[in-house]
Amino acid sequence: MNELQTIKRRFGIVGHSPLLDRALSRAVRVAPTDLTVLIIGESGVGKEAFSKIIHALSPRKHNPFIAVNCGAIPEGTINSELFGHEKGAFTGATHERKGYFETVDGGTIFLDEIGEMPLDTQTYLLRVLESGEFMRVGSSKVLKTNVRVIAATNVDLEERVAEGKFREDLYYRLSTVPIEVPPLRERKEDILLLFRKFALDFANKYHMEPIRLTEDAANLLLSYHWPGNVRELKNVVGQLSVLAEERDINAEQVLSILPKLRQGRLPVSASPLGLSGTGSDDFSEREILYKLLFEMKHDLNELKRMLLEMVQLNKLQLPAGLATELGISGEQIVATDTQAMPVHDPHAGVPVVSHGSPIVVHAPEEAREAEVREMEEQTLSLENMERELIQKALKKHRGRRRDAARELGISERTLYRKIKQYELE
Repeated sequence: MNELQTIKRRFGIVGHSPLLDRALSRAVRVAPTDLTVLIIGESGVGKEAFSKIIHALSPRKHNPFIAVNCGAIPEGTINSELFGHEKGAFTGATHERKGYFETVDGGTIFLDEIGEMPLDTQTYLLRVLESGEFMRVGSSKVLKTNVRVIAATNVDLEERVAEGKFREDLYYRLSTVPIEVPPLRERKEDILLLFRKFALDFANKYHMEPIRLTEDAANLLLSYHWPGNVRELKNVVGQLSVLAEERDINAEQVLSILPKLRQGRLPVSASPLGLSGTGSDDFSEREILYKLLFEMKHDLNELKRMLLEMVQLNKLQLPAGLATELGISGEQIVATDTQAMPVHDPHAGVPVVSHGSPIVVHAPEEAREAEVREMEEQTLSLENMERELIQKALKKHRGRRRDAARELGISERTLYRKIKQYELE
């Protein structure tokens, strides 16, 4: 743990989340080796920072490090960028050029958004990973390189493999050691720490007093979904630091500058979609609320069942009217009262009179079966609603699963699993 704290201070990593510590610990352990690493995480979580930590703690730390965004390089030039080309290899190739794998020999190359790499480039990369060999574009001469590859993705590569957009052998070769960087919404304990760090950094850079959050403003930030993760939080701090008139900011002032934070944890996309329900493809507020209500009702039934089990196991005594108020039914409810009082089972409607001593109310078998049927119907209703929401998201985004997952507020991996579960292929 002390080693992790030292690493955090050295590289400016802020946070105490166990998920963050687990990812950081794995990065530290794999750094001294030459194993290929696949960093998995949503956009904005800091995947490149992990790649730099691995390089800095490796025996290659004095050799070059380069970060390449595979999604930002046009498909027609990416082979030349990575592996170089010979003079006259294509139109515009007026001289030979060394690629990144040649110039970074002995160092580390970080391939971000590896899922966007074209299939023919994946073939070149696989050969480099397996034998260290490559050829420049337009050349037949085999060259050697000693480069450690760290890749990163914000998409589900297994889904890409299933769609035929990513080579399966390359996927297994890249994921020798996977490191999953958690999204900010799963690091709630780190949000305010990161906010203070960014506020101090911004204040020091521009020679101003740092902004501070009141309790209601802090709760607002904690309830937000943060689809853009740490990068989005840093941008939010910058906007508030510049635009806020006062240094102590409450929730109302935050929302006046950044109204999108009002969305809270509802499963909406980062883009300003309306919840008015206009258009057949838009998500309506009513549909979202229905889904949340179904989930709340399911949770309430679970709490009722847990309470009943506690009463039975611990032989507790409940007031005679409490079972009716809570709507609890089950095989056994113990009640006491000093006066005669009818106690009604809410499902069976069977009155039982208490005369001051503990009584046991037995729910008929029909009542238990009715409760089971009700739970099954609720589950089916929730599944139908979820299926319908997924269908609408896929239709709206014309089958683009990444956009649909962002709209639904879930990961692409979860969406892929749901598509299989509901047979929406």
